[in-house]
Amino acid sequence: MSIETTGYGPLIIILIMAVVTLATRWGGVFVMSFVPISYRVKQFISAMSGSVLIALLTPLAISGDNGARLALLTTAVTMLIVKKPLPAIAAGIIAAALFRQI
Repeated sequence: MSIETTGYGPLIIILIMAVVTLATRWGGVFVMSFVPISYRVKQFISAMSGSVLIALLTPLAISGDNGARLALLTTAVTMLIVKKPLPAIAAGIIAAALFRQI
């Protein structure tokens, strides 16, 4: 199956992606409306966000360049010290930019 990338093709692709995204988000809310939020469910949800983040960052740490590794290290160290995500992310971006500039 292929969709032309000229004319209305990109608009159709964007609309399909929007519908799928909304369906997964609303579907998750709908399913979770039937699950009682207990202490164990809260722990599971908290652990999920961390595991998704690790799943996204591990390939970057393994196959990324040294600038990406330095950014990850800088972000992790800054997060441990400051305990705020925005300064940690900013420090990681700055570290990668400086490393790649040199």
